[in-house]
Amino acid sequence: MNQAHFEKMSQSIVNGDPVLATSLAQNALDMGIDPLDAITQGFVVGVDLVGAAFSKGDAYLPELVMAGEAMKAAVAVLEPEMHRRGTERKTLGKIVLATVEGDIHEIGKSLVGTMLSAAGFEVFDLGVNVSTAKIIEKSKEVKADIIGLSALLTTTMVKQKEVINSLINAGLRSAVKVMVGGAPVTREWVEQIQADGYSEDAIGAVDIARQLVGLS
Repeated sequence: MNQAHFEKMSQSIVNGDPVLATSLAQNALDMGIDPLDAITQGFVVGVDLVGAAFSKGDAYLPELVMAGEAMKAAVAVLEPEMHRRGTERKTLGKIVLATVEGDIHEIGKSLVGTMLSAAGFEVFDLGVNVSTAKIIEKSKEVKADIIGLSALLTTTMVKQKEVINSLINAGLRSAVKVMVGGAPVTREWVEQIQADGYSEDAIGAVDIARQLVGLS
């Protein structure tokens, strides 16, 4: 019976239906299904399916965004019960995520954060227009494995370099990886600022993050 429910959970993510995902998450708790199992055997399977379809060109950004919203809705129901039970998902690593100072673009960064969380990373999303000092401070506070920096404007891209320089000056560069993204970001820019990785989309960002923590 649980397997059928897991399949419904997965499909709710594929369909990008947060209302159904919320209902199925609550039903899972009512049925006595472990919330961790609901996430890993149900909802994450749907995220993986959408991600695979996106990578092959069979799904597009709106579907990815909708799947992300459905996943967030499901996790919001299940996380309190996980905390109550003292059970936690195995964390692949800690990631501090931010859109750099001077830039207020939110959607791409938020989607990356959702997909990273779904994949098993602990994400600390600082939001948009975040100063370099705040990014460095948070990474030190949580002992981040990765800092993810988004910039959608050519005028704010330089802040990605500023963060890396600040890490070097603080003696932290060897302890934390830096991944960057955003419409104007190129591989040449990544090499120029000596970042550790970059992706053009949220699914690729998950793959890069896994590589940076030595998982693939």
